[in-house]
Amino acid sequence: MADAENSDQEQPLFAHLIELRNRLMKIVLMVMFIFVCLFYFSNDIYSFVSEPLQALLPENSSMIATDVASPFFAPFKLTLMVSLLLAMPVVLFQVWGFIAPGLYSREKRFVLPLFISSVFLFYLGISFAYFVVFPLIFGFFTTVGPENVTVMTDISSYLDFVLKLFFAFGVAFEIPIAVVILCWMGIVSPASLADKRPYVVVGCFVVGMLLTPPDIISQSLLAIPMWLLFEVGIVFGRLVAPKSPQD
Repeated sequence: MADAENSDQEQPLFAHLIELRNRLMKIVLMVMFIFVCLFYFSNDIYSFVSEPLQALLPENSSMIATDVASPFFAPFKLTLMVSLLLAMPVVLFQVWGFIAPGLYSREKRFVLPLFISSVFLFYLGISFAYFVVFPLIFGFFTTVGPENVTVMTDISSYLDFVLKLFFAFGVAFEIPIAVVILCWMGIVSPASLADKRPYVVVGCFVVGMLLTPPDIISQSLLAIPMWLLFEVGIVFGRLVAPKSPQD
């Protein structure tokens, strides 16, 4: 009898693991499909991503490759990351399909918009970094150096730099989602978060200092949006926070 009960408990777990594997395989296949489609344009993609710096380089300078394999691996790595980003809607759909059966109807109505909003905000953070932050910080870096020093950035170093900033701004723009979830689950209240606003502002600048280059421009361009997004999260958190008995 005990063996039968253990078998009944193990079977659903095994079925969930099989489903998880199948959904992960679909995600990997989609990423690889997009990568194969984009690989031919890998150099063009790198040129697009490096345009904010290329446009500000002095007339007689250009980007360089200090490693023999960099001209191949830098565009390859970037194209793989772009493929993963473009596959995010599929990733969202697979994650949603896996967790949706275990949610209540009210939770389904709430979680799906959060998933969609999180992907949108991540893309928005990357776009903000590319169109707003990069021109400002690259303009600063290329003008403060000594006059007898020619700026010639290594392509691999540039790629690591921009991917770090893309990730930092993409994650930072998820702050409203995190605040809303915490308020919805009752872990914190919007009022308590509002009371901690001075500490949050300081924390935003500390995070900006750790995740961005050591200049006040890029630090502020990350810290200020983080603080504003925190305020947006409080506004929406008030809409979903559990009502107290006094309310």
